[in-house]
Amino acid sequence: MIRVIIEREIAEGLEQYYEAAIADLLGVMANASGYVSGESSVDIHRPNHYVVITRWIDEAAWQHWYQSSERQELLDAIRPFLLKEEKFTLLKQLILHRDESAG
Repeated sequence: MIRVIIEREIAEGLEQYYEAAIADLLGVMANASGYVSGESSVDIHRPNHYVVITRWIDEAAWQHWYQSSERQELLDAIRPFLLKEEKFTLLKQLILHRDESAG
């Protein structure tokens, strides 16, 4: 299993349009082969800095989605809102720690 972190900087004033478009993207991505889960978050102190974290069964599944025409079409919808190119980080898990007291 891998995680893919995608960071995006959105032009000021276009956040609500980006948020609507990213909801569509996550909905389509949920049907991609090898997709496990994902979430979109916004930086508390930088409201135009968004982070999407997704989980995939392996890097091949992510690459298949990344290169797909579906993703490219959806990316075209959010590209006008971006201040710069997306930043990607692919991670594999080394150690899982759970706080048992968190209940």
